[in-house]
Amino acid sequence: MATAELFRNAEITENGVLFNGFVLEPVVESCHGCDRVAEIENEWYCSSYSKPASKWRRGNCNFATHLKSAQGKGKGKVNPIKASKRAAGKK
Repeated sequence: MATAELFRNAEITENGVLFNGFVLEPVVESCHGCDRVAEIENEWYCSSYSKPASKWRRGNCNFATHLKSAQGKGKGKVNPIKASKRAAGKK
């Protein structure tokens, strides 16, 4: 969460923080802990997305560095053609 590197070219305007041509909105609570979030004048902003609340609307943000994806412990999808060839080879 280094402010100097992430928002080197950011400008504070009357509309908010302007970064790479986008006006940034403050992050939501779910964003705290992410490596892409940095503080500018006592407010936290995301360096990857200008509207972080919309990334969390349908589940987890795909930019979130602080979340681990849950891998299923069971077997994944099985290709039926390969499965039939393996079964035929075991006879």
